[in-house]
Amino acid sequence: MILILIQKMLPVSLDLTRLTNMEFIMLKKWSLLFLFVSLFSVPLTRSSAEDSAVPDKDGFVSIFNGKNLDGWAGNPAIWSVEDGCITGATGESGDNKLTYNQFLIWRGGEVEDFVITFDIKLTKGGNSGMQFRSWEDVDNKKQPYRVYGYQGDFDGDAVHSGILYGENFRGILAQRGQETVIGDDHKPKEVKRFAENEDIKRQIKIEDWNHYEITAQGFKITEKINDVVTSICTDNDTKVRRASGILAIQAHVGPPMKVQVKNIKLKRLPKEKEADSLIP
Repeated sequence: MILILIQKMLPVSLDLTRLTNMEFIMLKKWSLLFLFVSLFSVPLTRSSAEDSAVPDKDGFVSIFNGKNLDGWAGNPAIWSVEDGCITGATGESGDNKLTYNQFLIWRGGEVEDFVITFDIKLTKGGNSGMQFRSWEDVDNKKQPYRVYGYQGDFDGDAVHSGILYGENFRGILAQRGQETVIGDDHKPKEVKRFAENEDIKRQIKIEDWNHYEITAQGFKITEKINDVVTSICTDNDTKVRRASGILAIQAHVGPPMKVQVKNIKLKRLPKEKEADSLIP
């Protein structure tokens, strides 16, 4: 089989029946060498996806390559890459006017326990956020790229930035400065006020870059903006809570807005025992 492939690649026709034993042995050796080089030279050229899958010294993996939307899916009228950033832009009319909340979905699979960090900037009046442990409404053909689940909220006026929100998933789950526990009645209950809302708000930049961090371990979710803890929630709502799901970035229906996200890094954590995660 190998000799036939080599024969087809030669510029002239080669009659194998006329070769001497020595010539046949030499051709066979060169054929094996050719096959070896062909097989093992391929991995020397790595794709950008492979490079991005290499964890850094802290165990984080970049899930956005800064060049294009490979590995992500969304409405191309809204989502693009601009200045090395994922960019979502909506308008007052045309294809990028929203009639419902749309999302740019990471197609890297579901994520369970994790830490995700990213930098985000948003125009005034805009509304966005990072979905996690979420799911796509694939049955809704009239409204593609619709996602439900937990959201690290972020808005252009820092009114809601840093709260834990449930997109079509029980609403506000923890306000800024709150530590909450959600019971089987699906309602969050404040168990601690660890900071004042306005004190946290002063740490959030308007129309500038902010560093966001979300940690979900077991059923405890902690959010930070610019290294300041903004909300903590333990979800003990056993009938509704989610242990895993997809990641996605939101473009919210409403006035025209522009959101940009960059430096998106994900670190998967060992799955925590359920008994440990029930502790508020």
